[in-house]
Amino acid sequence: MGILTAIALIVIGVLLFELIILFHEGGHFIAAKKSGVQVNEFALGMGPKIFGFKKGETQYSFRLLPIGGYCAMEGEDDESDNPRAFTNAKVWKRMIIIVAGAFMNIVLGLIMMFFIVVQTDTFSSTQVAGFSQNSFTANSGLEVGDKIVKLNDYSVWCAQDMSFAIATLKCKKVDGTTLSIYKEDCSVELCRLYAEHYKKLSKIKGSEKKISELEKILTEGTSKINSEKSKTSAYSVMEEYYKKIEKAAGVKKYTVPEIEERKTRQRFQTDIEVERGGKNVFLKDVQFYTYLQSEDAKEPSVAVDYYVEPINKDFGTVLQQTGIQTVSVARMVWSSLIGLGTGQFSFKDISGPVGAASAITQVASKGLENSFLEAFNNILYMMMLISVNLGIFNMLPFPALDGGRFLFLLIEFLFKKPIPRKVEKIVNGVGLGILLLFMAVITVKDIWQLLPFANGG
Repeated sequence: MGILTAIALIVIGVLLFELIILFHEGGHFIAAKKSGVQVNEFALGMGPKIFGFKKGETQYSFRLLPIGGYCAMEGEDDESDNPRAFTNAKVWKRMIIIVAGAFMNIVLGLIMMFFIVVQTDTFSSTQVAGFSQNSFTANSGLEVGDKIVKLNDYSVWCAQDMSFAIATLKCKKVDGTTLSIYKEDCSVELCRLYAEHYKKLSKIKGSEKKISELEKILTEGTSKINSEKSKTSAYSVMEEYYKKIEKAAGVKKYTVPEIEERKTRQRFQTDIEVERGGKNVFLKDVQFYTYLQSEDAKEPSVAVDYYVEPINKDFGTVLQQTGIQTVSVARMVWSSLIGLGTGQFSFKDISGPVGAASAITQVASKGLENSFLEAFNNILYMMMLISVNLGIFNMLPFPALDGGRFLFLLIEFLFKKPIPRKVEKIVNGVGLGILLLFMAVITVKDIWQLLPFANGG
């Protein structure tokens, strides 16, 4: 990555982050102004003031550190006799002011998602269009035409939901003697043979026709294996097409391998609910392609081994995908928070500002391998995630967060009596202390993970 390019991407990242803060604090600001609450200062950034100006009753400031911002309202944290103080506004107005920040983060997420979506040529649906030749899912009950509606007990509304549900699957030990695994092994054996010949033929000029012929035989053979109802017949098909591939490749002497069965195997496996022929069908223990990324890999990885039908791009589908994919991100954030509470995700899966900055750097570098636009879009997508994340996280009913303050206001609204300001300040102070401690621990963890020796480097 060139120095100027790196600087440009850093500036873009900082500006996008400040845009997130602008929308969040701007939501509070606009709602406060519309509700007649006095705003003393609206600031972008934290720390010493670089410059600013005053318009009417409000001081507008730009501060040195681009790590936040604030909308300081009269009487927000202290008692005030000013009739336009936050604490003197009607409770429903205060509730709107508090919610407005998170709402604007979601709006910004929609805007960012629109700019990402509008650049896409076609969109992915949730309907299965076909399978790879060594597909595990095809041998586990999934069929062409199936529309996936639920995967791993996670409702699937768009392709992004499928990716999230598959990414959260846990690898487990399963019975290695089942018919589906036997058929998988037969297909994998044919694919291995094809790959072996492809590697040799691809180095020979003019061998494209022969490679195409071998691929056609492979596809036909694996498709037939998928449809077999017994191990014996599956092996017979594998044996038949093994011979066909060898003969087509010009090999005269060969030995068809046996399929070695093991009592247990490692698989990413889950239940899937699909819409098939107008009815919902429940598929139990569908297995996903499970493999080791390298010989040294200790943990297996999962891959999608089926293709989905495309959705043509027009104005309507752009708007539809913008909305549904933003909602999908919000659901992912919420599901991840629940996963942290239930133990599905661990402490190491949480990242703070340092971890987020590292992730942004990685996706930007990856994008630059193709183009500056792709790097920009990768950063934009990360910022969209952060904006939606901030909107949802900030509304959790925890002291010091907007959600905690909203909870106090809800109690006041329901019981027609405010919680004593002293109690609220103590609770929020304790909550802020816990949050700062938590962020400090997360930051130390993120920095530690960046160190070479922490990752065995």
